[in-house]
Amino acid sequence: MNRPVVVGVDGSPSSLGAAEHAAQTAVQRSRPLHLVHGYLHPLGYGVPLNPYDLGVPAPTEDAQKMLEQTAADLTDRHPGLRVEVRQVAGGPGAALIEESRRAELVVVGSRGVGGFAGLLLGSVSTQVAQHGHCPVLVVRPAEQPIPVSGPVVVGVDGSEPAAFAVRLAADEAIRRGTSLVLLHVRPAEDARAVPEEVAESGAAGEAESAELLAGVAARVRSDHSGLTVTERPVRAAKPEQALIETSGDAALVVVGSRGRGGFTGLLIGSVSQALVQHAHCPVLVAHPYEPAD
Repeated sequence: MNRPVVVGVDGSPSSLGAAEHAAQTAVQRSRPLHLVHGYLHPLGYGVPLNPYDLGVPAPTEDAQKMLEQTAADLTDRHPGLRVEVRQVAGGPGAALIEESRRAELVVVGSRGVGGFAGLLLGSVSTQVAQHGHCPVLVVRPAEQPIPVSGPVVVGVDGSEPAAFAVRLAADEAIRRGTSLVLLHVRPAEDARAVPEEVAESGAAGEAESAELLAGVAARVRSDHSGLTVTERPVRAAKPEQALIETSGDAALVVVGSRGRGGFTGLLIGSVSQALVQHAHCPVLVAHPYEPAD
């Protein structure tokens, strides 16, 4: 199955930036690109209050022109890129989640208007981040130029979701011709603990972190002999602080869809929200692929 790269487009600068990023990714992966516009019912919701009275709304001509113009601009900049456009009746979150069942990757911008209003400010971001059926790439607005040669950074915690994230991150680093940084976050010291206990606990934690990173790095190097891999153990009060700080020099940050240890509750609490709202580079949430139909 030749899964496409899917991107949500609403005509906003953020979504057009995401579409450009998605086009580059589609070219890198030799995949088709699907531009999807999830449009809402005139009352403001994805489903009519009474479908017998209102029916399913029709696609709009303005949105179709926007999609077709975006597709034309992308194919001009990326010769050979295969692009399809589609309007989907319903809320943007539901539209993208459904598209993700058959996608290689779903790409979303971090701000939007129209069909993707408030993409990362409310329920849409939560829906796509938590319920996607394939990896989801959030393209953050760049406060400064993203370092093209920067590394791909991935959070490591020993869980199976993190292991999948590492595999995706390694593939991304190879495609981009850059290095891979394995980041493991350990809790900061408890200032109330007895100094001797702090020293003993710290030494044990350092050894455990080093062992975890060494094992993951060995597997990555075995699978990708030409890839430069750096092991980076860090201590932080909160894992999102370490990830956000590290993202400043990164081309991409990859995180698993669930985790334990330093990344517990990754997509059900503050870590995921902090990362997608404050990271300085794109963020890839590594959801496992839905089985192909």
